[in-house]
Amino acid sequence: MEYFLSLPKDCLSEIFSLTSPKDAGRSSLVSRGFKSIAESDVVWENFLPCDYQQIINISESFLVYSSKKELYFSLCKSPILLDGNKLSFSLDNKTGKKCFMVAPKQLAFSWDPTSRYWGLSYYPESRFSEVAYFPGFRWLDIQGKIASQMLSKQTAYTVYLVFKLAPDAFDGLEIGTSVVRFVNREAEERRKARRIGLLNAQRRDDEWMEIEMGKFFNDAGEDGDVEALLMEIRRRFGIGSLLVQGVEFRPE
Repeated sequence: MEYFLSLPKDCLSEIFSLTSPKDAGRSSLVSRGFKSIAESDVVWENFLPCDYQQIINISESFLVYSSKKELYFSLCKSPILLDGNKLSFSLDNKTGKKCFMVAPKQLAFSWDPTSRYWGLSYYPESRFSEVAYFPGFRWLDIQGKIASQMLSKQTAYTVYLVFKLAPDAFDGLEIGTSVVRFVNREAEERRKARRIGLLNAQRRDDEWMEIEMGKFFNDAGEDGDVEALLMEIRRRFGIGSLLVQGVEFRPE
């Protein structure tokens, strides 16, 4: 260890930058010498996306941080809002890869014409402060999309519908068909539609629920828009009631 610490500081910073946020955190516990380097801005700058400053500059959220490490974990824990609250941006805690959620106002919906209405409703527990509220439906299609160039390159993504059953809902969702595709490769990707059981939705740490819509690999970010569709959400009995927070694109 003494030999390792005898290396030039720039060299040590470069070595730590090639590890991961988790490894850097562990290294800072080894010794004071490691700690000063593993927690330096030089190291944590490399864990942030290369365009993080541009993203922060166009955000409507107010950020306060004293170091790049603090900024990193702030973006992991507290998503920031972009584009007039149409998107949220955060980082994957383990990898620093980009996560985006498309807000309800940017989603496309179709619904049973016998439903009374749907609309955006104020909801303080949502990161966008409002949700898409469906007070009654028998079936529902949801579509969200994002430009692949906004996402982390060379990264496998999973797409999720993030929702809650409305307080007046008496039962859960049942079945649906989902597909995730690059819009300019529609014929190829349409074949990947699959049946999903919506009763198997997972509860998140933020107390919302999520259901996986599908996966894709973002290569160089040159494939245009990525579209995620959840089709034929329906109930065999009665009328459902749903709150939709958004569609999230998250690294695996």
